[in-house]
Amino acid sequence: MSSPSLPVYEALAHDIKRHGITHAFGLMSDDTALLITTLDALGVRFCGARHENEGVAMAEGYASATGKLGLAILGRGPAMTNALHGAVFAQRTGSPILLIFGDSPNTLPATNALGPEQKGFNAAGVLQAAGFRTLIASEPLSARRTLAKAMTAAQQGATALLLPMNVQLASIDPDASAPEAPPPARQPAAPRASAVATAVEVLRASRRPLIVAGLGAHLAGAREELMALADHLGAALVTTLKAQDLFHGHPFDCGILGSFSNAGGRRLIEQADCVISFGAGLNQRTTSFGTALPTDVPVIQVDTQRTHIGRWFHADVGIVGDARVVAERLRQALPERPAADKPLHDAAMRQWLADFDRASEFEPQPTPRAMDPRSLALALDRLLPNDRNLVYDVGNFLQIAPYLSVPGPGQLKHTADFASIGLGFGTALGFACGAPERPTVLFLGDGAFLMTLGELETVVREDLPLVIVLMNDCAYGAELHYLKERNQPVALSKFPDIDYAPIAEAFGFEAATVRTLDELHALAPMLAEPAGPIFLDCKINGSIPAPFLLENLAQERRKP
Repeated sequence: MSSPSLPVYEALAHDIKRHGITHAFGLMSDDTALLITTLDALGVRFCGARHENEGVAMAEGYASATGKLGLAILGRGPAMTNALHGAVFAQRTGSPILLIFGDSPNTLPATNALGPEQKGFNAAGVLQAAGFRTLIASEPLSARRTLAKAMTAAQQGATALLLPMNVQLASIDPDASAPEAPPPARQPAAPRASAVATAVEVLRASRRPLIVAGLGAHLAGAREELMALADHLGAALVTTLKAQDLFHGHPFDCGILGSFSNAGGRRLIEQADCVISFGAGLNQRTTSFGTALPTDVPVIQVDTQRTHIGRWFHADVGIVGDARVVAERLRQALPERPAADKPLHDAAMRQWLADFDRASEFEPQPTPRAMDPRSLALALDRLLPNDRNLVYDVGNFLQIAPYLSVPGPGQLKHTADFASIGLGFGTALGFACGAPERPTVLFLGDGAFLMTLGELETVVREDLPLVIVLMNDCAYGAELHYLKERNQPVALSKFPDIDYAPIAEAFGFEAATVRTLDELHALAPMLAEPAGPIFLDCKINGSIPAPFLLENLAQERRKP
């Protein structure tokens, strides 16, 4: 006897629940409302954004915080086009994301008396053109199997699934439509012995090696093995921006490499005679357009993806493999060096790094009505709880990143993968959902805030532990400096000096406007133990260009 039939949308909701999904994000539409409410009834928490773009960013932030699949459910047509910005961002991050979109019915009615499908749109064509793996649940009986395939594919990167309305509403036999068991998870790649042997010979000839760790090294759980390798060889340690503080506490942690580096770490970096990179793309930010690393030194690059090796920066030796496994193999293959043969680990270098003060790198430039953003960051680093998540939007204010710390990369999120402002708010909401045990602190500029102001209501409605620090320079800061450096008028990049704290208060935030460090320090008790959503409208001096913007300009001038 067959089981009682179920609507497809209900069967899909049960499958999503069985997959272990506990949170879904997005924005309800007529073509996804039944699926979303059924998920909610089954105990899957749906966190709804006020814009589809932020709904996708929420799913990405959740995936980044937890390592789990991030699920976004959105409507068809205009909803899908609204979400495309966030979807491309999610794809660029490489996070495990499944985007479920409603879709127009894929069968025509008996007559066209109902008129045209106003939301009709070639979603599959657009998504495929944007590089998405796109699956369509084209008929009821196979819809559950298509969902299962989409969830498996999404573990390797953002995947889209289209659910036509007529398919969702059709009835199916749960037994006859059951999906197959998912394939086993992939195991970490084992490196080729010949590649490891070649790297060993390069490292034997090196006396001052530099280990560069990217986000891939963190995700591989390679921290301890990389520090052990550094101690074994006498290597200095450095990270990319996304892997910031991976080596926090190690005496030869040189901070971030490239555009966000500091003078303390650069003293060791510039002495390196060999570079070995683990899970880092070595892009223009990490290498400062190729100028951050010593020239004419061998580069060994380790990555799980063969196509990533040598993609942005030259690699003399490539090793395809898991960062932790490769680090262990290299340490086992190389004899430990005596202390006298570890010049980057001598007492003077250790003391130099221990004594280095980040505040020594700049002369503060406050104004009577605005703070130096770097001084503000150093103050917040002390005032905020040590155990925190940090999420950054994009803009000139991002120069503050080296002045704030986290316990490790798992509590840090940058949203610059699509080089676009406006994605930080949604990402922070998802990150806070995924890691609610500690406060999430969002840094964003006033331009991005005005794009996403409606999400203030989402924070309060979802009761998320979020602290928003508005880095308010009354401008599109990056564009202002872009124009200024080219001796062009900047008036169109500037905004009025609006006080946003009362607006946040109207949504239910504890809010304050901050123009001086004294005013900031007066808020110390509130920041030390954030009890609810907090909003700080921090007025900053926007005349200070970020170093990475100046690098962009210098690179542009070098072009023929």
